[in-house]
Amino acid sequence: MKLALIILSDPKSGSEEALGRVLNALAIAQAGLQAGDEVEVVFNGAGTRWPAELSKVTHPANGLYNAVREVVKGASCGCAAVFGATESLGACGVPLLKELPLAGTPGISDIHGYLAAGWQTLVF
Repeated sequence: MKLALIILSDPKSGSEEALGRVLNALAIAQAGLQAGDEVEVVFNGAGTRWPAELSKVTHPANGLYNAVREVVKGASCGCAAVFGATESLGACGVPLLKELPLAGTPGISDIHGYLAAGWQTLVF
């Protein structure tokens, strides 16, 4: 199976729901890896703020994030610019994705590409 996990939830919302969403996305990524699936994790929208949080050793999802870090494809460049996450993504070593041109932005990640290629695409 080809599995794309798109994380949009905002860690700055302070909600348990946002944490639940990212934990579920990372857990599915780990399960997919263990099953031998092709897995990619992409951070979009306010979700581009997550890598800085997940990289903190004290974060409850740090271990899980590190377990799937190899399949983090990157974060939307345009979204990172809008949500002020560009610098923190660079510090975390998360690539900026700009496969899809979008007017007024440096480009964004191509979620449509996953759908067009038949990937199972889940949004959190």
